[in-house]
Amino acid sequence: MERLIKSGLMFGNLVHMASPALVERYNRALKHLTGKTTSLTDFYIDISGYSPEVGHELGDPLYLNHQGVNRQFILLTTEQRHAPLLDAKFSTSKSILRQFIEKNESALFALTARDGVAGELVNSVFALNSPAKLFDIRTIKVEADTTNGRIRRAGELDGKVERFLNEDDAWFDDVLISEMIELAGETGDILRNPVLLEEMSFEQRNFWTAHFGGLYVFQDLELPGVIAVGDKAELGEVPVEYVFDLSNRNQVANFLDVNGLVEPIVKARGIDAAAVLRQKMDFILVNALAGEGVALTGRSKSDMRRLARAHADRLPEEFHLLAALVNWAENNGPWPTITADSPAYFYTLRAADHKDADLVNMLLSELAPKDFRQMFICHKELFYTHYMTWADTKKDYVVSYLTREYQVDKLGAREALFGHEPAMVAEEKSEIDKLVDLVGPWGPVRGR
Repeated sequence: MERLIKSGLMFGNLVHMASPALVERYNRALKHLTGKTTSLTDFYIDISGYSPEVGHELGDPLYLNHQGVNRQFILLTTEQRHAPLLDAKFSTSKSILRQFIEKNESALFALTARDGVAGELVNSVFALNSPAKLFDIRTIKVEADTTNGRIRRAGELDGKVERFLNEDDAWFDDVLISEMIELAGETGDILRNPVLLEEMSFEQRNFWTAHFGGLYVFQDLELPGVIAVGDKAELGEVPVEYVFDLSNRNQVANFLDVNGLVEPIVKARGIDAAAVLRQKMDFILVNALAGEGVALTGRSKSDMRRLARAHADRLPEEFHLLAALVNWAENNGPWPTITADSPAYFYTLRAADHKDADLVNMLLSELAPKDFRQMFICHKELFYTHYMTWADTKKDYVVSYLTREYQVDKLGAREALFGHEPAMVAEEKSEIDKLVDLVGPWGPVRGR
């Protein structure tokens, strides 16, 4: 993993805690949340305040995420919003934390100037002893305060000020006035400088979780379902009708299609579909030749084509099917038939334009694992797991490619792969668009 770390592809954008003041505030917050402290004077934290170095020191990688639910967090700077979330157990956690920081940026900037803000992503579940318990997680509420309770006391002061201004004879209530003066000395002028954090809650209906071997839960759909990474038979009873695992390719394909969750890359507007498919072919080529003594890093596009021709008999079915699709897109070749049980099928899809596009692209990276770029962008934990199994020649190629082609323009790359333009009106649809609408992405999908 050293290559990934040195290239900024792992643990990138973590926030450095090196000053004594920051470390002292971190320890106050850590003590407040967990009763523990760190003796380290130099470490890095993610968006939630989790530090892998502190986790190693404490012997507890879940010291801010007990049992993987109700994640706690420590905020010492608003710059944490740019950091990743390490060892995520739910796909929604990072987005919730980022939105909370951005919504309360001014208040957090003022609060963290003198103290750490400690909090928790609260739901009604305290332990997950069965997959069915996941469906009890409906809403995530963000609770936070400084370690000295400044926000709580500001709320108390606000209530007392309200009483002072509106109750009869409050001007003569010496106890009330004394309490207000004492609280104001701790909180400052809350009228001129409010320190309250906006209460925020988030629905968690469609999400991925690392629990139970990895599950994709889709509740907020016309046809809700669960897709398991492992064997679905091990899940037991869950309160939805449709339960699949990744080996049920036809059923998963049908589920994604009928719920309008995916679209063919060749139908997507605003992207160079042929170029995207060619890149996927290169990634499949690299996977096929890794460990065979073939130099891969630094190859040009023409070099990759020559390699594909020289080793055509060793390339897997998905490579040749994507090549047929590129031939159709670029040269008016015959329309290829790619069924859901084909290994190429999920390489031809991306998430449609909807609120759960990131979640669906994450799922597709599980179903099309040779596309390391999509896996790195959409599902980093899975990428790191796969990376450890690759031959050194593939590791070198992947690090070089991601550093050269992705890191230099992350937003541009994401837009080129996953961005959406307004949909066509009906009269503008081409014949191929009409065909796709009629039969699904590549032909009728078998349900069973």
